[in-house]
Amino acid sequence: MRTKAQVYANTANYFLRSKLRQSGSDLPLLGGKDVGSVRERDLDSILSRYDDDVVFVHAGLSDINSAFGGDPYELLTSKLGEQFESVLAPGFTPSFRSSGIYHKKYSRPEYGTFSRLFAADAEYRTDDAIHSILVRGDYRFPDCDHHDSFGGDSCWSKLDDENVLYMNIGTPWIVSTQHHYIEHQADVPYVERTTHDGVMYRDDTEFTDVTQKNYRYDQPSKRSATKIAKLLEEKDAIDAYDLNGLKLLFFRAADLRRALMPKIKADPYYLIT
Repeated sequence: MRTKAQVYANTANYFLRSKLRQSGSDLPLLGGKDVGSVRERDLDSILSRYDDDVVFVHAGLSDINSAFGGDPYELLTSKLGEQFESVLAPGFTPSFRSSGIYHKKYSRPEYGTFSRLFAADAEYRTDDAIHSILVRGDYRFPDCDHHDSFGGDSCWSKLDDENVLYMNIGTPWIVSTQHHYIEHQADVPYVERTTHDGVMYRDDTEFTDVTQKNYRYDQPSKRSATKIAKLLEEKDAIDAYDLNGLKLLFFRAADLRRALMPKIKADPYYLIT
């Protein structure tokens, strides 16, 4: 029988819940709750538990702003820079499917304020014209096939091979593009492989023709985030924290695949039902 999480009380009158294990109930972090004031040292305490060199971050700046005030982007990137050697974030540009143009410097990430701000600070961006990865730090993808987004030699495959740490902070549910990689490796029936031709600009003058292998769903689909989080909880593959309403989730790329793949093999629609 799984044990309940140990609860840490603090003088700011909120709770830090680590590795939540509540049998028979949804993860509390996936429920709605207003975010209150949080001390920076409590965030520091959580981040210090991870000695990884690399972290892939999905962040909701609105909740981070509610927790800390000031500039939430600067606060988060400063904290991450102190703890990790390389920080990765999504730089996705799905409009390439229709526009056929991807500029590694000027194509703005189309999902999330954090990614749009991070793009200006990133030192490197992968060549994937639809699902690029932004990097601040030395982490690179030199031997990957950047133009087969979720293939066996893709950048996302490298994250799986190295079991890279994912961090969700201020997101309403578990977020990870590794789900797309897992769907492709499991060959689920609701995903159709597609190709998209266009031009990739490396800078103001250098460009090349590219064909990006990607995907589309053949039916309206919404991932079952609560079910996925509960499965990871059962497999002891997720760390969940609540800082006065500010939600943080930590899990690893390959751990996510190992937990989900048997379920998908038994039910190919597991992720979306």
